[in-house]
Order: sequence, then structure tokens, then C-alpha cells
Amino acid sequence: MSSNLTHFDQAGQAHMVDVGGKSVTQRKATARGYIEMHPETLALIEQGDHKKGDVLGIARVAGIMATKRTADLIPLCHPLALTHASVKFTINSEQCRVVCELTCQTNGQTGIEMEALTGVQVALLTIYDMCKAVDRGMVIGDVRLLHKSGGKSGEWNYKS
Repeated sequence: MSSNLTHFDQAGQAHMVDVGGKSVTQRKATARGYIEMHPETLALIEQGDHKKGDVLGIARVAGIMATKRTADLIPLCHPLALTHASVKFTINSEQCRVVCELTCQTNGQTGIEMEALTGVQVALLTIYDMCKAVDRGMVIGDVRLLHKSGGKSGEWNYKS
């Protein structure tokens, strides 16, 4: 693991990293997280009986939208033109969880990890928002980068 924090100059001042000299490469990142809830809440989501509508459909769109707005939320993050974003939800009935996995891609000069991580968080927050009236005790957890590829550092995979 590198100990160089690239978002600080030699004087310790925050700055946006200059990526102008970096090569444009295809970059891809996948992140995952979950939201845990009461079994009754999960059943509402699974059966589509929630009075607010298709919880996972709306959360999917929110996650994709968040990937496109990441630079508006993270102060030193470069705005990226995404070429692809997809959100997959998996129901884990045993643990009363909805697992969200988001993959996004770009052709650019800087990584796309922040977009994947932001998208997962916003998708899960959207589920919380839509279901909070019936379950305020939901817990969002284990949000992490699973994979990244492209750029000078190449491929990286999470090792559990």
C-alpha cells in the first residue's frame, strides 16, 4: 500500500490531482454493499407491495444517477464521462439483506472507483428512504470496492 496521499501538495494543502499527462485507458470499477432490515420489510420489497412502488427499480436508477454526479459530491474528484453503469440487487433472505453491486466504466485519465462506491451508497440510501416509514432500524454496511481495472496501476481485486 502506498503512503503518498496524492490530494495534498508539498505544503500540505489540498488540491485536485493533475491527470493531464496520464494516458486515456478503459477503466472499470465494481463496488458492493448491503442494507439489512426486518423480514417484513424485505418481504414488501420482494413482493413489490410497498406503497411507494418498485423500491429496487427506483434505487437502481438512483445508483446510476449518483455515479454521474460523484464529482459534485466529493470535493477533489474529477468529473468523468461514464460509458456504462449497471446495478444488480440480490436478495439474501437468510440475513434479511438486499445486496447491491454496481459496476461502472469510462475511458479516461483517472480512476472510476469513487463513482462505483458513491453509486452503491446512494442506491442503498434510496432503499432506506423508501422503507423508513416501516423500518427505521435498517443498517447499511460492508460497502467496499471489489474490483478496479485500467490505468497505470492496472488491475486490483478485493481479497477477503
